[in-house]
Amino acid sequence: MPKPAQYRSGSLIYFKGDPADKIYILQTGKVSLVYQDIETGADVRDPVQPGEFFGVKSALGRYTREENAVALSDTNVMVFTVPEFEAVAMANSRIIMKMLKVFSNQMRRVHKQVSKVMAREEQSPADGLYNVGEFYLKNKRFSLAKHVFSRYLTFYPSGKNAHQASKNLETAENALSRYGDGKGPGVSVSQASPSPSSGSASSPAPAASPAVSPKNTEKATKSYYDAVSLVSQGKYQEAFMSFKIIVDDDFDPEVTAKAAFEIGQCMFLMEKFEESIKYFTGMLTKYPKHPELKETMFIMGQCNEKIGRKDQAIAFYKKIVSMGGDDATIDKVRRALSALGA
Repeated sequence: MPKPAQYRSGSLIYFKGDPADKIYILQTGKVSLVYQDIETGADVRDPVQPGEFFGVKSALGRYTREENAVALSDTNVMVFTVPEFEAVAMANSRIIMKMLKVFSNQMRRVHKQVSKVMAREEQSPADGLYNVGEFYLKNKRFSLAKHVFSRYLTFYPSGKNAHQASKNLETAENALSRYGDGKGPGVSVSQASPSPSSGSASSPAPAASPAVSPKNTEKATKSYYDAVSLVSQGKYQEAFMSFKIIVDDDFDPEVTAKAAFEIGQCMFLMEKFEESIKYFTGMLTKYPKHPELKETMFIMGQCNEKIGRKDQAIAFYKKIVSMGGDDATIDKVRRALSALGA
């Protein structure tokens, strides 16, 4: 039988890359699905309305989640296993029709985005198709990259990007077999992009970021460790403000990411548990592969414990354990689960 579940505002219902074994129907509240725009790579937020379901495509397709699902307010959902949802859908034609409507809207959106990519800079269909495959490969969506490069080689076996498409297809197949969709090391631009001599249209340049100079890095690093020192002295509010300045300045990406984590930790240490959860939810949307991912999720679990949400705390802890590894955070998580009798 499907089970009810509750999520507080700012909670992550599931992460991009999670195994997809559940389907959700929103009863009350607000949920946003956050994924990347196929053309620009920017975050797109797709709202879910009460009565609508989400997490269906990946669950029925047996592939990992392609988006983050975030509760924007206190939210109630019904959670189905795949067999439960299939049984209900087969017995209720209205659900099937609603599912077809949702899929139709999503396919129109994808078609519109792909059309923009294909038309950009008056690209030929071959160049547009190649660039879509390249986008998927760079973003570790290996099954889609494999499909697109296969189609490219089928339709344009003598195309100017055929040689590189063949290499990219092999890269996608190997990565999919070895790591699975959305996992494994990143694919560098030199691996995924054709050489300048190939003549293919170039992808749009990424947005400019602040210059990373030795002077800026030195300044950011010094500020970071000064703020860490404030934390060790119990001066959490002062440390919070210092870390925030580092993030706002964004002189060095690595230091900025580290300071971003420390902001949420300072909130936790100041016992601002709800604020810490909401902040970390946003941080993980921006930095889904943050080096302190496990520790972030552990603190989010601790916050849920502090405000009496045992089930959500356990869910965070079990997610961390499922990520594997044998580090200090995993040890803390296992102790926390044991203390909660889970």
